[in-house]
Amino acid sequence: MKRRTFLSASSLASSATFLSSQTKPMDSKVRRVGLIGCGWYGKCDLFRLIQVSPVNVVSLCDVDKRMLEQAAELVATRQASKKKPRTYADYRQMLKERDLDLVLVATPDHWHALPTIEALQAGMDVYVQKPISVDIVEGQAMLAAARKYKRVVQVGTQRRSTPHLVEARDRILREGKLGTIGLVEIYCYYHMRARSNPPDTAPPEYLDYEMWTGPAPMRPYNELVHPRSWRAFMEYGNGIVGDMCIHMLDMVRWMLDLGWPASVSSAGGILVEKNSKANITDTQTATFDFGNLKVVWQHRTWGHPPDPQYPWGATFYGDKGTLKASVFSYDFIPVDKNAPKIHQDVTYELEQYPEDKTEDRLEKHVAPAIRAHMRDFLAAIDQRSKPVADIEQGHISTASCILANLSLQLGRTLKWDPVKHRVIGDEEANRLLARPYRRPWVHPDPAKI
Repeated sequence: MKRRTFLSASSLASSATFLSSQTKPMDSKVRRVGLIGCGWYGKCDLFRLIQVSPVNVVSLCDVDKRMLEQAAELVATRQASKKKPRTYADYRQMLKERDLDLVLVATPDHWHALPTIEALQAGMDVYVQKPISVDIVEGQAMLAAARKYKRVVQVGTQRRSTPHLVEARDRILREGKLGTIGLVEIYCYYHMRARSNPPDTAPPEYLDYEMWTGPAPMRPYNELVHPRSWRAFMEYGNGIVGDMCIHMLDMVRWMLDLGWPASVSSAGGILVEKNSKANITDTQTATFDFGNLKVVWQHRTWGHPPDPQYPWGATFYGDKGTLKASVFSYDFIPVDKNAPKIHQDVTYELEQYPEDKTEDRLEKHVAPAIRAHMRDFLAAIDQRSKPVADIEQGHISTASCILANLSLQLGRTLKWDPVKHRVIGDEEANRLLARPYRRPWVHPDPAKI
């Protein structure tokens, strides 16, 4: 069916106000930038930053020589100076130069904490990809470092800067069109879990696999691990809950102004796709209890989604209507059949930023959100204020998802004390809040930051 769009003038004005506030000229100062992790999303984030600010990309770091060299060549074509950045195989050597204003951290999840903390200690502001950490104590330490060293940290949960989702929050939720909301369903039905079972091999000569593994447990090298498919293994992340749930949970928390859940429960496992080396769940539900509001997650990496137009998103249920929201669109369906429905699609910016048309593997629908997220980050740096996805918000969303996996592992509901940062009455669970680090890497301690 052809769907009509019902948008009031005030709704359009709200969207325009958001966009204009996000596109005002930045400070003319040319910021010196470094990138740690030069894979798919590292380059995606960096190129969006280059599009919105006159930055000078000084240095790049990666443990994959081929990926690093390719990124250096691409950056030289994209930045205004046409200079090729310096390259490093060890982030510690890059940060030791002390010649950067801000650092982007886009490594696999198990490498987020240590580079972020060291960059903050070196006086740099940081944009770190989500989830911020692989365990909860790492996240505590990152937050403690940001506050101690008075640095700005933006987390890559860019739903908070997605124009049509800002509009949905302002014109549907904040205007009360849903009435009382008692349930939000968040979900992902993408078939994104690795299904193959290749043999273990020696790592390629261009990859420093010892450094790539870092503080994580050492596994035999497998082509699933690098690049990108490392998410198939819990050793390096937190599965699909840590990858996709955090985006939607964070979006819901931001839209409804929610803090920590009082408790988290989860169930699931590898129920269907049993033949792959992947050790993350193919089916999982989780309930985040916010008192009078329940937020329920579900993912399946098999079968069909209930709504093909919303395979990854959130559905808000109120007594006056329902709101569906995703990276591609939102739909408001009122209970009153005489009231108008509202539909809005993502806004692309392909003509304003023609590089988007040809950039390899770019999620074109997400590029405008990343640009807005970068502008917000830069504005926060100028004002020395908290950005929209401040490290504390990233920590709450990340830790909540980690609690879901711990609940699944332990087989029970976990009640959370956000002041003490402990699971209430469950010492077994508290012992799992920090993962063991492989030597010689040392797990960060929030109390010693």
